[in-house]
Amino acid sequence: MSQDVKLPLDYFKHASLFWTDLLHLMSGKPIALTSVGPSRNWGNDAKKVITELIDANDDLIEFNQRLTEYYKQLSETWTESQKKVNAKIPTIPQDVEHLEAYKRVWIDIFENDFTQLFDSEKFGENYGKLVSAELELSRHWESITNVILQSMKLPTRKEIDEVYKELHELRKRITKLERNEEKTNAK
Repeated sequence: MSQDVKLPLDYFKHASLFWTDLLHLMSGKPIALTSVGPSRNWGNDAKKVITELIDANDDLIEFNQRLTEYYKQLSETWTESQKKVNAKIPTIPQDVEHLEAYKRVWIDIFENDFTQLFDSEKFGENYGKLVSAELELSRHWESITNVILQSMKLPTRKEIDEVYKELHELRKRITKLERNEEKTNAK
């Protein structure tokens, strides 16, 4: 290969795109000649889906890293809070009347520690990147879905949204006309 590949993921992308292009070139004409309807469209659009899946893999890795960090921060905070509660337990008498005191101590410690976590810059930064990675994944899945829907000659989300918008506008106009008619009949 003429391209210097350093990361295994880059190599995987390069090899996948190479084989996808090769298979597309080799099988494009026979598929076009022998298939009709959705199968023909799918043969032509398969490369778009595979490319989108490969691109989505980067975002999936990013999402998983951010999700792992998110749960790590939550579990570390939980563990530290529980240690603080456990340290205070011996100072609270162990009878039924003081059970409420124990619950208040537990709630106060956990509330303070988790509020500090959620207010921290590190948590906010990771959470923002987690949401961004999730949105990127959603964009990839929507793109793949649109390619498949177009291949099958079905309406895409954008087309359905346009129909809903037109329907909403028609309903508004009909409601407005009905109100005007009611006003004219009332006179």
